[in-house]
Amino acid sequence: MAFLTPESTTGILAAFGVAAVIILFAGVRLSSVADRLADRTGLGEAIVGAVLLGAATSLSGLTTSVVAAWNGLPELAVSNAAGGIAGQTFFLAIADLAYRRANLEHAAASLQNMIQGTVLTGCLALAVLGTAMPDYAVLGIHPASLLLVAFYALGLWVTRRASQTPGWQPERTDDTRTDDPDEDESGEASTARLWTEFALLALATGAAGLLVGRAAEGAVETYGLSQSVIGVFGTALVTSLPELVTTVAAVRRGALTLAVGGIIGGNAFDVLFLAASDAAYRGGPIYAAVNQRQVFTLALCMLMTTVLVMGLLRRERQGPGGIGFETVLLIAAYLVGGGVLVAAG
Repeated sequence: MAFLTPESTTGILAAFGVAAVIILFAGVRLSSVADRLADRTGLGEAIVGAVLLGAATSLSGLTTSVVAAWNGLPELAVSNAAGGIAGQTFFLAIADLAYRRANLEHAAASLQNMIQGTVLTGCLALAVLGTAMPDYAVLGIHPASLLLVAFYALGLWVTRRASQTPGWQPERTDDTRTDDPDEDESGEASTARLWTEFALLALATGAAGLLVGRAAEGAVETYGLSQSVIGVFGTALVTSLPELVTTVAAVRRGALTLAVGGIIGGNAFDVLFLAASDAAYRGGPIYAAVNQRQVFTLALCMLMTTVLVMGLLRRERQGPGGIGFETVLLIAAYLVGGGVLVAAG
């Protein structure tokens, strides 16, 4: 696929621009379709946000990481995955700033979202452990990748069981937005049509991710840019545009649980990029090819996720300026961590 790799400044910028437009358009529609599917299927916003919306909006990032790993750029593959998680969590803090009625983590309290937060933390911990494990592979795949997939599947099972028989529920307040079906949209389209539209939009984001991955490879080869920096602040942010768009759109629609679930669930799915990249990388286990910058980014993601879960548990209703302590800490962690990465090159 060398012919797809832009080698000039104009080509690289054009590739990023076209991909961004596709991702933005698909992201706007995905949040609407996912919200209606949550109502129509009875799965609820937390499950649909964590699994369907989270996976669909992550397809562009998944494609980017796999393409980078296949073409011998392991640092870019891992940095794209980890940078996407950090950036998307930062987007949730931005959405909290836009929701002026109350602290978003208070209004969108959900047992399922909190469970998904712990699943995400566990997956990130397994990824970090993988970098310290021996360079052993089973059929070309590192054991850490297999454990990642197994732990993610376990997390989905636990989340589903918790939604059916919850052992704990958040206290309802005047600012809590419950996951109630939208009556006015029930008859606009058939369920089959909604599923078809959702699948097509997901495919569009995946195709855009392929374009981003090739553009990033061109930037690395043409300008000698750091794979870590281009991954965290280039490909990760472009491929995370669906999460930004769907989160803001969901908040504006009042689907707060869907907004938070889409970010947390999408982040948990993003950790699976490492398993897919490990399978695609032909230079051995991908965990052995990363450096301290990628481990730092993974640890930063663990820190930001922990702060987010703390906010969901604490449920501060109205902090200074209408935001909670977790939003302040998330923004600070992302900006400081990003500064450290840029300084490290």
